[in-house]
Amino acid sequence: HITRAKVVREIGEDIIDFLSQIEDFQKKLWEKKKFALKTEYVITTDRVPEELHQEIWNNKEQKKEWKELGFDMPKTNEDLRKKKLPIDTRYFSQEFKEKLLEKLTQNADLDDLLDGLLIKSENWQALNLVLGKYKEKVKCIYIDPPYNTGNDEFLYRDRYQHSSWMSMMEDRLRLAKKLMREDGVIFVSIANSANYYKESYKLGLLLESLFDKRFSDLVWKRRSASGSYVISDITEIHEYILAWGLQNSAIFTNILSSKKVKDYVNKDERGVFKWHDLVIHQYTKEQRPNLFYGVVYNFKENRLDFTKNPEEINPSREIVIYPSEDGKSVFTMTKKSMEEVYDRGVIDIIRTKNKYKIMIKKYLYDTGGMIIGDPLKSIIDDNEMPYKIGGTAEATKELRNLLGITFDTAKPINLIKLLIHVSSRKNDLIIDFFAGSGTTTHAVMRLNKEDGGKRKFILVEMADYFDMVIIPRIKKVAYSFNWKDGKPQDADGIGIFFKYQILEQYEDTLDNIELSPNEAAQSLFKDEYLLKYFLDYETRGNSSLLNVEQLKSPFSYKLKVNLEEVGEPQEMAVDIPETFNYLLGLKVKKIRTRNNGRKYLFIFGEKEGKDIAVVWREYKDKWSKDDFKKDKEVIIKELTSWTPHIIYVNGQSVLTPKLGEHTVEIRYIEPEFKKLMG
Repeated sequence: HITRAKVVREIGEDIIDFLSQIEDFQKKLWEKKKFALKTEYVITTDRVPEELHQEIWNNKEQKKEWKELGFDMPKTNEDLRKKKLPIDTRYFSQEFKEKLLEKLTQNADLDDLLDGLLIKSENWQALNLVLGKYKEKVKCIYIDPPYNTGNDEFLYRDRYQHSSWMSMMEDRLRLAKKLMREDGVIFVSIANSANYYKESYKLGLLLESLFDKRFSDLVWKRRSASGSYVISDITEIHEYILAWGLQNSAIFTNILSSKKVKDYVNKDERGVFKWHDLVIHQYTKEQRPNLFYGVVYNFKENRLDFTKNPEEINPSREIVIYPSEDGKSVFTMTKKSMEEVYDRGVIDIIRTKNKYKIMIKKYLYDTGGMIIGDPLKSIIDDNEMPYKIGGTAEATKELRNLLGITFDTAKPINLIKLLIHVSSRKNDLIIDFFAGSGTTTHAVMRLNKEDGGKRKFILVEMADYFDMVIIPRIKKVAYSFNWKDGKPQDADGIGIFFKYQILEQYEDTLDNIELSPNEAAQSLFKDEYLLKYFLDYETRGNSSLLNVEQLKSPFSYKLKVNLEEVGEPQEMAVDIPETFNYLLGLKVKKIRTRNNGRKYLFIFGEKEGKDIAVVWREYKDKWSKDDFKKDKEVIIKELTSWTPHIIYVNGQSVLTPKLGEHTVEIRYIEPEFKKLMG
């Protein structure tokens, strides 16, 4: 029996070692930073340099898309300058894209010009890749995750076990937290019906464990009672939006209902205002003696005199104004404070019904252009809002008019706009990594239209909605905000310039795994090698795990990728430079492409206050001394005017730290890429 037990234990240990090797390898593949496979840009013609308009005018594929999307077709080349027609670089050559980026960044930085970023990917992989660039940069996060009901129109497995759903959410929220600024806010939509109240309850506990500050559980009326689902004899017509943040988070923008805004009928050089009484009735003279006093008013000269004794007035030209005659009301501020405010020119005397009242100007907007109103209430009531929020019926109608589709799970634009409005300033970054139909970007664009803001967005979506709904939606809204039956009612859009990308996925990584048997190691270590080490050793050099040798040809680095749900994987080129930009956390400023017998790509950017240049070119081991000399000349010629602190270059080079009168640090891309790729 003892011998049998030993054999069982030894076999068990071998099985455990082998399974552990497989699990560790799977974890490694999952956590590996994924490649950017494809990068394209959408930009409206009003922002495209005019010297490129003729090439746009001649592009039949682009015109075909404009017609399919319902735009008013341009009749002349001149119309391209006047209209905000979106061009998609997928319809143009690589050379056109390179010319476009170079001309756009001659006098401005690329990342500053971009309004947003769209990523087609499983969201954990996307967040994991962009973390290096956007860590602690995001002000507002809004997500509407699948509720685990079995009915969600998302490519996330419905009807998870509750623990699996929570694990899925926790992994993504942990990454999201790292993206948030210290004053960042996150809003999470979740229903609370009998079908999935467990998710709502546990999600609240999860947010509490991850974030420092709870604002509230907002209540949104999603539909009218007549169209709602009845559970347990009670008609449920609402959903929750859980609002959390970090320690220094703030929801700092107030709101006013449209009815209250109408009270602001006066205007001066600072802006729109209404007169507000400086008397409050909550306290008496006995309760607040320092707020009960008299102020001398010279009605002949229309001025207040805070220094004169009220008992020494000249009745023919002066009176004393008290907050009340019976002492049951007081002023809102002390006499000294009132004098200081009066000197700023915002206090005046208004005569009503033979009575003089001290009034103060209450402005609609603060000096930053934000409304001075009331804090957001936990119940989102249309009567208390600056605009109608609406429910799912309004959201469905909006999408039907815009795209001619029905999307039952969409949220109304004004709901998301409200959340962004109260939690962000005009230049903040907004992210939604369960993008669905793209309502968050639509809301950002509409809010920017209304207040002149420059908010930027990041959207992540893995489903076909990315190509079929989100991108067409943004293109249409860039042209016009008003659509009916798929046709624009005007051309009042704000234009757009955004980047969209497709990322490698975990399944793609698996498709590219190829084993390279190591017979020497297997012979030396025998069973221990197979049980513990062979997956790690025999997959080194795989393209999906970064083949350093292939970085010598960065523009032809390829992976087998399945972009469709069915069919065999297809080999396609990987966007190595864009992938490295993310890994490096580079703010991209300029992009230049040169060709001197071989292609050169120069990317100029900034990280942590240092100017950085990244140089990509086709490199071969058999270069002669003359090749290296010419290579150095090309690089120095392009970089001298930039004078970076650090130069990254792929392959070998004969660059020296001396760049004109400037000293630089030379780093090679390959070891940095491998270290950051994970």
